[in-house]
Amino acid sequence: MLDVTMEMEQFDCPFIDTTVDHEVAFSTMHWQLDSAAAELDTRLVVEGADRGALDNGLSALRAHENMTDYGLFTQQGDTAMIRAVIEETDAMSTIQAQGGYITGPFHIEDGSEQWQVGFDDGGTADETLYELDRNNDYEVLSRSDLELDQLFDVMTNADAATAMLDACRSLSAVEEETIRTAAEAGYFDNPREATLSTLAEEFGVSTTAVSKNMRRGEKKLLHSIVEALEHIDEP
Repeated sequence: MLDVTMEMEQFDCPFIDTTVDHEVAFSTMHWQLDSAAAELDTRLVVEGADRGALDNGLSALRAHENMTDYGLFTQQGDTAMIRAVIEETDAMSTIQAQGGYITGPFHIEDGSEQWQVGFDDGGTADETLYELDRNNDYEVLSRSDLELDQLFDVMTNADAATAMLDACRSLSAVEEETIRTAAEAGYFDNPREATLSTLAEEFGVSTTAVSKNMRRGEKKLLHSIVEALEHIDEP
């Protein structure tokens, strides 16, 4: 089995169109592609830059011509959980027709979405990518062969992976940016190449504020690691 990670820019996707015009991002929780009805039924978390951006983004999504059904489960501040049914896009149809299959959740932001696509062999992957190039823009980020033991490891430890993903998605925008910037600047290196002071200067806030944002984010991630360890099926 071959696993391909790609950045996809579809020209007929309501989610992508919405993120182009509004400061919102979509992350799928559950999805089901109904080939007979030519529809994709999804449950998504929607995050806006603020409450206004979220409201505008959801309104634009509901009004999109390729939307079939929409429902709001809950909304709090700049985050919402929705159900959305969209018409099958050209890329989805092409992948399925060529024998490929989506293996991971979607994340859509800034006009593109990241896909995990599985293929039974390299030839099928090459043919599918060629067909996708006709009506879509995409970039292959990674391409790797998955051996049987790797697949078994992924399947048996799905709960652990889910715990980690849920923790990452639970980070606020400020917490994520703080941890990401700190890591890239070398704050977690030994010896450290960045300090709370240099990070505070980078963000234009106090060292106390940086420290609080860092601790809140680290707490969420560490709790998820402990939970993941409890789920891991060790050989």
